[in-house]
Amino acid sequence: MTLRAGYQVPPAVVAHLKEEEVHDGAKKEFIFEWLNHLKKLLPATDRVRANQRCLIDQLSAVLLDSPGPPTRWLLAHCLALIYRQGDPVTSSLLVERCNDIIRSKDDSPSSLPTRLAAVACLGSLFEQLGRILVGLFRDTLSNLLKAMKSAESQGRYEIMLSLEKILRGLGVSAVSCHRDVYKAARTCLTDRSLSVRCAATKCLLELQREAVFLWTSELENVATLCFRAFEGSNYTVRVAVATLLGTLLAAAAEPPQPAASTKQGGRVRGSLEEVMDLLSGGFLRGGAGFLRASGDMLKGTSSVGKDVRIGVTQACVVFVSTLGGPWLEANFPAFLSLLMELASNSRATQTPGDAAVTRRCVSFILRSTLGSLLGEKAQINAAKQLCFAVATQKRAVDSALTDGNVETRVSSADVSASQHVLVCCLLELGGLVLGLGSTAGPLLTDSSTALLDTVVTVLLHPATPASLAAAWCLRCIAVAMPCQGSLLLDRCAERLVALKSSPEAVLVMGVAEDLLRSASQNSRISLQRTRAGWLLVSSLVTLGPAVVEHHLSRLLLLWRCVFPASLREQEMELRRGDFFTWQVTLEGRAGALCAMKNLLLHCGELVSDDVTSRVLTPLACAVTLLTKSVPELQSVDRKLFCPSALPVESFGLVMNQLVTDLSGQNNLNQPCSELTLLPPLCHRDDLPLVGPALRDTDDKYIEEQLHGSSVGGASLDNDAFRLCETSDEAPAALPPAIALIDAAICLFGVLFPHIILAQRVKILEQFVETVNQLKGQRQQTVQMHVCAALCSLLKVLHLSHQCEVRSPLGPDEVRSPALSLLSGALESGIPLLRCLAAEGLAHLVQVVRDPSFTMSVSLLCFDRLKTARDAASRSGYALALGALQRYTGGISSPQHLSTCVGVLFTLSQDSTSPEVQSWSLHSLALVIDLSGSLYRSHAEPTFTLVLRLLLSVPPTHPEVHHSLGRCLHGLITCLGPDLQGERAAVSSLRSSCLVGCGVMQASPDCLVQARAISCLQQLHMFSPAHVNLASLVPALCANLCSSFLCLRRAVVPCLRQLVQREALEVSEHAVTLNRLSDVTIKEVGLEGALFALLDRESDPGLRRDIQETLVHMMVSRATSGKLGHWLKLCKDVLSATSGGFNCHTPVEAVQDDDEVDPTLRWATRRFAMECVCRIIAQCETADPAHFDIALAQERRLHESTDFLVLHLGDLVRMAFMAATDHSDQLRLAGLQTLLVIIRRFSGIPEPEFPGHVILEQYQANVGAALRPAFSADAPPDVTAKACQVCSAWIASGVVSDLRDLRRVHQLLASSLTKVQAGRDTAVQLYNEASATMETLAVLKAWAQVYIVAVERSRREETANPSSSESGAADLLKLVQSDLSTLSRLWLAVLQDYALLTLPQEYSSQLLNICPPVPPAGGSFYTAETLNQARAHYLASWAPILHATSLWLHSTGFVMSDDTPANLSRPATPTSMGHRGSVGGAKSPEDISADRLHLILGISVEFLCSPHSEDQMENITSCLRALQVLLDVSWPRAKIGTDQALSVELLSVLHRLMVTRESPCVQLAVLDLLRRIVTAAQEHVREKRHSAEVDDGAAEKETLPEFGEGRDTGGLIPGRSLVFGALELCLCVLVRKLPQLCPKLAGTSPTGTASVWTLTDSDCQLVSSALYVLSELLSVCSPEGSVSILPTVLYLLLGVIRELVHQADCTSCTSSDSLQALKSVVMCPMSRQEKSRGAWRLLLSSALNTLLGLWDSAQCVRTHLLTALTIFLRSAVPDVCTAEPLHALCLQRFAAAMDAKDPLVASRCFQLLTSVFQAPPSVAVPYIQALGPTLVRFLQNVIFMTSLPVWMTSGPQLVAILLPLLISFLLDENTLGSAPEASRSLHEAALKDLMRLGPQHSAVFRSLIASSPHLKSRLEAAIKGNQESLNAKASSANAAARSPAKSSPSITLKTNFL
Repeated sequence: MTLRAGYQVPPAVVAHLKEEEVHDGAKKEFIFEWLNHLKKLLPATDRVRANQRCLIDQLSAVLLDSPGPPTRWLLAHCLALIYRQGDPVTSSLLVERCNDIIRSKDDSPSSLPTRLAAVACLGSLFEQLGRILVGLFRDTLSNLLKAMKSAESQGRYEIMLSLEKILRGLGVSAVSCHRDVYKAARTCLTDRSLSVRCAATKCLLELQREAVFLWTSELENVATLCFRAFEGSNYTVRVAVATLLGTLLAAAAEPPQPAASTKQGGRVRGSLEEVMDLLSGGFLRGGAGFLRASGDMLKGTSSVGKDVRIGVTQACVVFVSTLGGPWLEANFPAFLSLLMELASNSRATQTPGDAAVTRRCVSFILRSTLGSLLGEKAQINAAKQLCFAVATQKRAVDSALTDGNVETRVSSADVSASQHVLVCCLLELGGLVLGLGSTAGPLLTDSSTALLDTVVTVLLHPATPASLAAAWCLRCIAVAMPCQGSLLLDRCAERLVALKSSPEAVLVMGVAEDLLRSASQNSRISLQRTRAGWLLVSSLVTLGPAVVEHHLSRLLLLWRCVFPASLREQEMELRRGDFFTWQVTLEGRAGALCAMKNLLLHCGELVSDDVTSRVLTPLACAVTLLTKSVPELQSVDRKLFCPSALPVESFGLVMNQLVTDLSGQNNLNQPCSELTLLPPLCHRDDLPLVGPALRDTDDKYIEEQLHGSSVGGASLDNDAFRLCETSDEAPAALPPAIALIDAAICLFGVLFPHIILAQRVKILEQFVETVNQLKGQRQQTVQMHVCAALCSLLKVLHLSHQCEVRSPLGPDEVRSPALSLLSGALESGIPLLRCLAAEGLAHLVQVVRDPSFTMSVSLLCFDRLKTARDAASRSGYALALGALQRYTGGISSPQHLSTCVGVLFTLSQDSTSPEVQSWSLHSLALVIDLSGSLYRSHAEPTFTLVLRLLLSVPPTHPEVHHSLGRCLHGLITCLGPDLQGERAAVSSLRSSCLVGCGVMQASPDCLVQARAISCLQQLHMFSPAHVNLASLVPALCANLCSSFLCLRRAVVPCLRQLVQREALEVSEHAVTLNRLSDVTIKEVGLEGALFALLDRESDPGLRRDIQETLVHMMVSRATSGKLGHWLKLCKDVLSATSGGFNCHTPVEAVQDDDEVDPTLRWATRRFAMECVCRIIAQCETADPAHFDIALAQERRLHESTDFLVLHLGDLVRMAFMAATDHSDQLRLAGLQTLLVIIRRFSGIPEPEFPGHVILEQYQANVGAALRPAFSADAPPDVTAKACQVCSAWIASGVVSDLRDLRRVHQLLASSLTKVQAGRDTAVQLYNEASATMETLAVLKAWAQVYIVAVERSRREETANPSSSESGAADLLKLVQSDLSTLSRLWLAVLQDYALLTLPQEYSSQLLNICPPVPPAGGSFYTAETLNQARAHYLASWAPILHATSLWLHSTGFVMSDDTPANLSRPATPTSMGHRGSVGGAKSPEDISADRLHLILGISVEFLCSPHSEDQMENITSCLRALQVLLDVSWPRAKIGTDQALSVELLSVLHRLMVTRESPCVQLAVLDLLRRIVTAAQEHVREKRHSAEVDDGAAEKETLPEFGEGRDTGGLIPGRSLVFGALELCLCVLVRKLPQLCPKLAGTSPTGTASVWTLTDSDCQLVSSALYVLSELLSVCSPEGSVSILPTVLYLLLGVIRELVHQADCTSCTSSDSLQALKSVVMCPMSRQEKSRGAWRLLLSSALNTLLGLWDSAQCVRTHLLTALTIFLRSAVPDVCTAEPLHALCLQRFAAAMDAKDPLVASRCFQLLTSVFQAPPSVAVPYIQALGPTLVRFLQNVIFMTSLPVWMTSGPQLVAILLPLLISFLLDENTLGSAPEASRSLHEAALKDLMRLGPQHSAVFRSLIASSPHLKSRLEAAIKGNQESLNAKASSANAAARSPAKSSPSITLKTNFL
């Protein structure tokens, strides 16, 4: 077993293979693994020649050992590699040996695998060695061809594959035998085995590379063979044969080898007409001969099957795709003409079914070629050609019409044929326009095309399909370009008025009521008018409840009129009327029922009990009419019947009719379309068992036509009301007969539970009896109908929760016939019916919910599997065995599991029936999934079974391989993470998984390959380390552009999962693939290939997967060194200049660059712009250098890392390119990218130009990108987004120059002019909601600009008050010019928002503050678009509210009359209440009050409702708006006066504080609280002042009783402003300082605090709260202040207590707390007579608490001393002089004076200075007590001046001593009269100052500068002392009479600096 580990080739290996060490069960797996390993090692080693003989012997032994299909292919490949890498001389011996094996006469089954292996070896040898074996080619070929004559299907399949490889290897050398190969392939191309047909197509595809005759002389014969090969084919065969035929036709039209074709004498070139003639012949005649085709023509029938026509259609698509987009663009007119000839051929449209198939086929050709091969410009040109074709056909119709009656005109052959051409052209034209979107704008404005006129004229076509297709095309135009919707409506209305008498015109448009009312006036057009009226009503109902609500009463009236008023009137009605009358009547009632259906679907909220009761009567009449056997009813299309709300008494009648529809004799002769009716009822996982018919493919549009029966295919003209549905694809209704059965099946399931039990039993027994009585096709039809109805019933019961009984189905009497019906269907020969029956049986067990019944059903399945011998029964019951557990919670019994597994194991090994194998394996996969971990004991034998079957089942049975893949997938899921283990058993299972995946990957079937990829994806999820990405990723990338949708759907999700974990490895492995093969990925990487695939992929799910894959790759790699690569990739996608993105364009076409349109589609380019935005967002969370150009440039010098800021130019250019594109969606993406760039890069400075930012250099780009969005024809959404960008650009501050500002300002000004014009003066091209969106976006942008201008102006004024000119002032001037207009529009927006916000019952309250609002809606919205407009208002109101508040602040709420003359909207509410509700004029005071309450109401409503975090910006805007309002005196007075309003605001702020953690929001809340308290203070102060003035000056000692609390002091919660403010402050303080609350902190208030810190924002919040607390006392009355004072003091002292325990207590919060304490202590209420005593007691208690804080050893005593000083200086004297507080205060100061910390001592002396200067009652006791201590301290200082301590602490001591010395000084006024002791102290202090000043000049200077009062005292003392000395000197001179002047003894200095 050493071969598993490495490349070992000794003879022992052969012994390993021959000996019994490897048991038979694992031998095949081991051989396959060994071969697979050898295949990988041979190309990488140079030791092949040395070990060649040994390897050949080993492989030869494997060859003779009957290898299975996967093993023989690997064996053949390895043998060929050995001879290619080694010595090829002996290869001829192996060829001869293989030929001998093929010639062998041994026909035993055991020799067949060896013979097939020999055939495979021949193919691989010739493929690898090529011309080396050319001498053996003839003998080998003749041997293979001879063997093929007697070979079975596997042999023929393998021989065809071998011939393909031989041809590939020999190339031109095999030209002599090309005819022989061709003859053999011709036979196989029509082989009964479908896999042989596929192999033959591959052989012929390889043959046509060199055999020119295939697409020259033999082209017609090959085409006929291909047509015959289409007959009876499946999807895989059709794709293969279509590829062959299309390739040959492309070679004939554009020969790749002109020289070779000339030598062989063939035709050099076949014209497009000849090629299309061949295809048309196959489409019309198939592969039949001339005689058969002529006979069909004479009989007027067609024997061409749908599979042939679908195959021809696919071949035509391959033909065009092979030639490429440039060829199609150049030849499209001729190609279109030929296609239209085919569509109009009478032989292709003989029956409605044929016509539907033909139209679909032609439409598919157009869609598959134009939609995927052409770029946007080429598609526009193709649309023009389609329009010309439509115009040509319409002119032909007009010329064919005569003046006769309508019937004569419609019967014209030309007119009848033209409808099919018009339908195809119009549907494709609509599809092109829908895909192009707004880029199709030039197509509509081209006068030469006149597209709209052309399409509108087709609306009058006599044929209904053509007119409906035209209507659909117009709908596509309106959806793609909304600006055309209004124009189209107007145009159709005008045509309707002009053509009132035309029955064709009425089909298009009209007023519904007029049409229905006038239906009886002109019998010639009654039917058309009736149909058109109800069609219009049905379409209007789909607009939603906002529109229908206003017309519901009229709609109910119409329904009442169209139906009889009672059942009696209906009975009378049935006795009269002719055919035409009944036709019109029934048409009207069918239309009314469709309108009812749409009402229930789209306006369910309007269906009240009253509406339901009024609808029941028409429905009852409809039910009665349906059950009447009236001949006229046979022509009614009963599928329009809507039974959603039937009255209970009608259930029985309807059920009888349904039974007749499902099993009646009238429907038995019609063939049943099981592929249409049954798949929706089956489980989606079971549908692959039916075959490829129901698979999702790229060709599903035409493959669906195979599902229909002979009654016709799906088409829009089957049901015109399908036009009302919302869909991106043209609706196609089922034929009436099939639609009727489908509706009956659905209705049966809904009504059956509501009928009585006896009728239930009777109906089911009748179904059983009917099925048993019938035979053949009729039995199958009824069986499918009744089983589908029964399954529909069971699904309804499964989904409903209405019954609480044990079984909602009923008792055994109901179960028995139901079980009989389903068990009979399980034995049907129709696979889809068996799938349905198995699903129904599972639902039956689930609904019954009886364990005994479940067990009985399981036993029934076991018994039938034991006795049944036919494949159908065995497969049906095998599937039922697994499906039974699907809805019962899985398998929980080990015994039952073992029984199921044993039975399914046995069935899966029945090699005689591949169908039984595939169905049993599928059931086994279900058992694995439903058993969970219980199945792990069976995992190993199941792996063995799966591998054995994978290695032995022939490839001609891909359905078995697919079921095996499901089993393998289930096993991987079952084992799960256990697969990561390293035990031997786990390693063996994991190896089996990998082997199984490898076998399925080598399968030729695409579905099996997809399953293999899914298994590997699952294995990677559980055990990623054991999945080899080096081999998996290239295999995935090779299938990225697969033509099979299922394979692409498997590849892309697998890649998405891989890149989530290993994006870098995946990219590297993908590039490795591209170095080996010539694909586009080698140029642009995997990312570019995914972008290219995204551009051409049409499947929505795949597009999402591709986008997610790209996003994952980008997120993981964009910021890790690949930033430049991704940005370049997005730029290339946006410009599409790289040829690598056109991977779907043929190489020959790329050579001519002038004709190739390289532009990718707008959806792909839009996604590229979204990727750019994602990259920017990703960089935000990465390195900060991405947004710092200086740092990025510096790091770029030392590192190879890339940074986003260095690519700013590319970002701006990409945004500009997208913003100026023709596609509106791409323009939006470009503007959004530009907005992101502005927001992220506007603040980055430019290092080379200080004072500037890097975005300044891109001003021109930004302006140019914005300008097109403000043009007159710009869509509203683009203009709205551009307004957002404009406001962001102006607000960013990048542009400061006035001229540059004006350029962008002019854009906003133009949009404002457009808003003023309003919707009445302009042409309304868009929905009213779009106008609302644009208007609000414009006003929001102006509001944001105004906010920024005001805020910037305030900042600049604060920073530089003297400056008169600034950029902010210029911006503000620009806005102020339009401010009067803007203010009125803003107010109107706020009024509209208030109307939309309030509930409907409260909206009348707004009538008191504004004029009555018209019923049509608000100022900027209409009632019909109310729901759409609400979203736009929600996105815009907040900045507008803020801007309105700023405007009102600037005006001071003063009314102005400068209304602009050109303001035309809004008409009523611009003045915001200039007239009252009764018509009288309001005063300016009332108007201002209305505006204030409007802003307050909007803000409070928003702040009260719960919001998500993404609305934080709106919350901030609300708070700022309220702050701005409260800055103005008038609204502040209003709020201060209205206490209820203030309390409500406080409650809202309290809730906001609790629910929001944002610091900015919390700070704004407290700031708003401060303003509200200030407003209350001003109100109280004003009332007190008024009372004082009124009472005179006699009673100045007592203030009036104003303020909260009045004379009782009581505060009522919920009504008290002070109480609310206290709550809010307490909330803030407790959240930031939990120690304030012992319950929260877990400690007592005086206990040791825990470790905590406050951030800067926390400090600001605490400071704000303390300030509010200190101000609350002034709002209260004296008694009220006493009520709240304990709370205030507790919180203040608590904060001080927590702050002094901090190590660093120097923050502003500490000073703010002391300031708040001072404000409280100094409050005037403490000195009022009524409250003085209470205040004294409370302040004394507070002082006692403060003194108790010294007990903590870790507190900062300086702040406590400051607080104590505040009490001493500011409180009333009684507080501090009372004992024992006085003694404690002295102790605290004495202890501080003796403190060892000089900072404490210094602060103590400073505070004592202020205490000594206090009033004598306070100062004297402290001077007496602390004076001696102070003197002793000073003496010690004097005596210790020479000590080191003085040297070290001298400055600190001087700072303490100087204020004391200065305090002893006397000025000139008191010096003369002072006592002797004072004068002595003065002189001594002055002497010390003269000595210390020069020694410590720095300390002296700082002290004098910081204390002006000390400076003035010192100067006065010096001056007084100088005057005293001068006086003494004068007196001394006079006494001594001495002429000489004596100098003073002490020289004073006045400058110590």
